[in-house]
Amino acid sequence: MVLFSCILSTINKGATLMFNRKSKLLKPIAAVALSLSLLGSSFTPFATQESNYAQAAAPTTAVTSKVTEVVDGDTIKVTYKGKKETIRMILVDTPETKDPKKCVQLFGKEASDFTKKSLQGKNVKVELGVQTRDKYGRILAYIYLDDKMFNKTLLEKGLARVAIYPPNTQYLEELQAAEATAKQKKLGIWSNTNATNGGCAPKTSAPVKPKPAPTKPAPPAPKPKPAPAPKPAPAPKPAPKKESFKNCTELRKKYPKGVAKGHPAYDSKHDRDKDGWACER
Repeated sequence: MVLFSCILSTINKGATLMFNRKSKLLKPIAAVALSLSLLGSSFTPFATQESNYAQAAAPTTAVTSKVTEVVDGDTIKVTYKGKKETIRMILVDTPETKDPKKCVQLFGKEASDFTKKSLQGKNVKVELGVQTRDKYGRILAYIYLDDKMFNKTLLEKGLARVAIYPPNTQYLEELQAAEATAKQKKLGIWSNTNATNGGCAPKTSAPVKPKPAPTKPAPPAPKPKPAPAPKPAPAPKPAPKKESFKNCTELRKKYPKGVAKGHPAYDSKHDRDKDGWACER
C-alpha cells in the first residue's frame, strides 16, 4: 500500500511538471494520473476484504423459540410467541422420510437424526422469510442455533441440497457456497449417486427369530382306573301279607289287644272310633 502511494505521488508530480511546460503529453498523462488517483482512493488490500459468504449471524429481530419436536431433517415444531407452530427451513431440502407418496430416501434418516440430536428441546432463534408461511400454514424461516444458521449447517454436512423458492432468497449465495463445498468433499448425499438422484434407502428387514428347538412330546397321561361297580342295593323285604278278619271277634282270637294302623290285620272298618287302633278293648 505504501509503495502504491509513492508511485501515485510521483506520477502526480510528473503530471504537474508537464502542465507547466505545456508538453504535448499533457492530456494523456493527466488522464492516467486521474485514473490512478481514483483507483487508489477506492482500493482495499485483499487481506482486509471480508468474504462474500461470511456466516450470517442471527438478526436482532429473530425470535427465540423452543423446539418441541423434530418432524424430519428440515421441519421442526416449536413454541413460537407462545403458540405451537411448525417451521419449514428456508432454502434447504433434506431427503424425504415422511412423504406417504415417496420412499424413505437415502440419507433421509441421517438428516432427521442429526436435526433431532442438534435441536430437540433446544432454544433456537427464528428469522422469518419474506414470505412467512407456505400453503400448508407452516412458518418459513431461517433457524439459528448458538448464533449459527442451522439451514447452512445441513448443507455443510451434505445432509440437504439448496431448494430455491422466491422470494425467500436472502442468503442464497452463502448457502450455495456451503453446498458446493460439501459436493467437492463428497459429503453425505454427494457421496452416493443414488442419493443425489433421490434414491430410496434399503429397507431394513426385521430380524428373523430363530425357530425354537423341537421338544419331545409329553408322555400320555395314564388312563384313569375305572371306578368300582356299585354294590347292588339289597332287595326290599317283602311286605307282610294282608290278613283279613270278618269281625273283631275273629281278630281278637289272634290279636287279643287289637292291631294298630299299618298292621297287616288292620282294617279301617274295625276301627270305629278312628283312633288308628282296630278292635281294641
